[in-house]
Amino acid sequence: MAEHPAAAHLDCTAGVAGDMLLGALLDAGARLDTVRNAVAALGIDGLDVSLARDRRGGFACARATVHRPAAADHHRRLGDVLADVERATRAGLSEEAAAFAGRVFRLLAEAEGKAHGTAPEDVHFHEVGAFDALADVVGCAAALAELGLLAPDAAVSCSPLAAGSGEVDCAHGRMPVPVPAVLHLAATGGLALTGGTLAGERTTPTGAALVAALAAPGPLPDMAVRAVGTGGGSRDTPDRPNITRVVTGTRAAPAAPRGGAPAEGEVTVVESTVDDLDPRLWPSVLAALRAAGAWDCWTTETVGRHGRPGRVVTALCAADVRPAVADALFRHTTTLGVRWSARRRLMLPRQSAVVEVGPPGAGQPVTVKVADGPGGALTVQPELAEAETAAAALGWPVRAVCEAAAVRYRGDLAAPRPATG
Repeated sequence: MAEHPAAAHLDCTAGVAGDMLLGALLDAGARLDTVRNAVAALGIDGLDVSLARDRRGGFACARATVHRPAAADHHRRLGDVLADVERATRAGLSEEAAAFAGRVFRLLAEAEGKAHGTAPEDVHFHEVGAFDALADVVGCAAALAELGLLAPDAAVSCSPLAAGSGEVDCAHGRMPVPVPAVLHLAATGGLALTGGTLAGERTTPTGAALVAALAAPGPLPDMAVRAVGTGGGSRDTPDRPNITRVVTGTRAAPAAPRGGAPAEGEVTVVESTVDDLDPRLWPSVLAALRAAGAWDCWTTETVGRHGRPGRVVTALCAADVRPAVADALFRHTTTLGVRWSARRRLMLPRQSAVVEVGPPGAGQPVTVKVADGPGGALTVQPELAEAETAAAALGWPVRAVCEAAAVRYRGDLAAPRPATG
């Protein structure tokens, strides 16, 4: 039976901050223990998160509160924050949550760098690098991963973000609302800002970065709604309930074009030529590119000047994650430059399904990707990592598991006999 990918819509028409989004995700079904364990993995003694029920503008909501250490925090640069996230990964934070958290902080650094005319690596985060933001971002990343919203096939949309009005105190003095970092984040993520008549700061830089890294502007996607989470802010404002809402569920299966007609779309191609990297490191480079948000990536052997052998590394991704993919190339290879371009592409309609492979009572689940081609041609490909896990549990060759999964999906009861010996 096909399993539909996760879907969500972020209602930020009253604003969004890190703690508001975290409260909404917890209210939508993410477990508090998952968030607390992720925050604890940062290794900062005394940093914790709690959850309480509250009301904003007469509406029930969840209030996520970050409990900070008694010791004063220090101003962090991007490298410091990424080191914190990497330490959390070694302590048990999932790779997809860590990649998302890193992407959020890179977006913040780029926005602050544009605002202050400095390189992202040299930005002092001030407010957004403090204990609260670390807990909010890492906590949201863990909650999103648990809800399946960081999966490559998840669909997450967002409303326009309430900008607010007036002024706010920050590390550089009083600033007009929305603050420069929020404006730059909106430009980078293609986000819409609205609600300028609402008093005060309604969207914070941390909230805007989380939305920019996660969602695409647009209406509620076609989905089966499973939960609605409401996260409350620190104020109870009279003009509009100070809440962020998250609607979660599963994507409705799109109607496949008749005859498997391919759909046209756009992809960003990111490339670099590298001729001085230890060949043993390439698997880790490709893994880092996928963790940064690339849909697919590979290397191609090439010969450069004076017959010097090298590799062209290519990654395919969405336009909004291109900075994170480029950053991964700079961090994990010796390259001095990265190039990219927008390409048009045709894609066959596809879906995923989970089938059971193996004898009754000991079957193993394997996800298969199914594409319907022109003329009714059907392509069924099992997920290799799941096939390898199933093969280890069953004692079968991986090839036999892949064949059995394809046969099972096609409805053939005569499953192939696994080779033995």
